[in-house]
Amino acid sequence: MELRELLVESAGGVCTITLNRPGSMNSLNLRIVEALAEAVAALRFDRSVRVAVITGAGEKAFCSGADLKERATLPPDQVRRFIATIRDTFTAIEALPQPVIAAVNGVALGGGTELALACDLRIASDRATLGLTEVKLAIIPGAGGTQRLPRLIGKGRAMELILTGRSIGAAEALAIGLVNRVAPAGGLMEAVRKLAGEMLSAGPVALQQAKLAINQGYETDLATGLKLETAAYEAVIPTRDRAEGLAAFAEKRKPVYKGE
Repeated sequence: MELRELLVESAGGVCTITLNRPGSMNSLNLRIVEALAEAVAALRFDRSVRVAVITGAGEKAFCSGADLKERATLPPDQVRRFIATIRDTFTAIEALPQPVIAAVNGVALGGGTELALACDLRIASDRATLGLTEVKLAIIPGAGGTQRLPRLIGKGRAMELILTGRSIGAAEALAIGLVNRVAPAGGLMEAVRKLAGEMLSAGPVALQQAKLAINQGYETDLATGLKLETAAYEAVIPTRDRAEGLAAFAEKRKPVYKGE
């Protein structure tokens, strides 16, 4: 699948989705958000894809947030539609069964940081800049930022970043846990491929169930979380992959998982 403003490429079990508006700092207009929603919906049921990567075209920007030129032309009802669409799309990214890596190759402000937050893991270029800068435009993060950022880095730090609208560099983002790793700009995608490769060697069903248990368990108390973990474990017991993993261990060979 390839759309003018969104590129989707799959190879070797990894699907890479690229925001392709480098001339506009990969900003989000309604068209690209709708295309992203379509790509995510298709990815949800694609068993050939074990890991997804989201990045931006060019060297300057991952995603600079909403396309403010388009936003200025929209009446209030259309703004509400856009916010609902982008929020639902980012929630769908978070809910994908596959692990999702954000390859933050440059500027990620406003909706760009919110997009990264909707991913499971974030690897940033050492040139990346992140921040929820919306209050400087007299609005607030509207695509999950006020909820996902505190859950990731803690309420106090999130409150400071959101209320000041301050952007931060990759080193600070790593220090506060906003990103998982930082890579040299020229080696970002290599680092992303390495991380994806580590997950490709795992059982696909196990990856999905582990992600599900973490995400659902994090939102509840420990006792309920442990029950969710038990249910997720139960889901992997009857799989052929589990039997293959045990056989490969006994035979001292690399397992061949099929997601079954």
